Amino acid sequence: MKTKLKEGSIRLFEEKGFSATSVQDIVEAAGVTKGTFYYYFQSKEQLLMDIHSDYIGDLLMRQEAIRQSEASSREKITSIIGLLIGDIEQHGPSGRVFFREMRHLKQANAEAVKRKREQFRMNIEELLREGVASREFRRQIQPDMAAFAILGVTNWSYQWFNPAGSIPAEKLAEIFSDMLLNGIMSEGGKEHDGISNH
Repeated sequence: MKTKLKEGSIRLFEEKGFSATSVQDIVEAAGVTKGTFYYYFQSKEQLLMDIHSDYIGDLLMRQEAIRQSEASSREKITSIIGLLIGDIEQHGPSGRVFFREMRHLKQANAEAVKRKREQFRMNIEELLREGVASREFRRQIQPDMAAFAILGVTNWSYQWFNPAGSIPAEKLAEIFSDMLLNGIMSEGGKEHDGISNH
């Protein structure tokens, strides 16, 4: 029942927003009483916190599996991009609630979620540093800025990407990976502009 309440609230928060969704809306959608709701959650805000904790916790767990693999740094970064884009297809409503509604968390809860989000970013940054050390990536890159760029591109996709559209999630992940890891300028363009790969 706790899972049912959580899943129903995610749909409502996505459609109506956290503030416009009442506990009554949630229990009516689940077909239960308010007593049942308060048996599992102290408040609507605690429910929102549970949604956030589950979402970022699951991402961190799957990211860690990628980090611990035997793949190269480039392959790991590509897999993380694929993880984030693929997640839109699998858990789009949860992701949109995660990004849109965090402002409604109490300060302590928001800070706890931010620490986990920061850990996710720092893990990407560390992979980029490892890639520079192994000469997979150019030594001139700034891993901290590159990590922000990867997350900026992928996270904003929650606002517009439709997995049922003409480009599937897997293809979009390939496009982003190529753009972020290889750039968009042709080799001829680099030569023309005097930009070196060395």
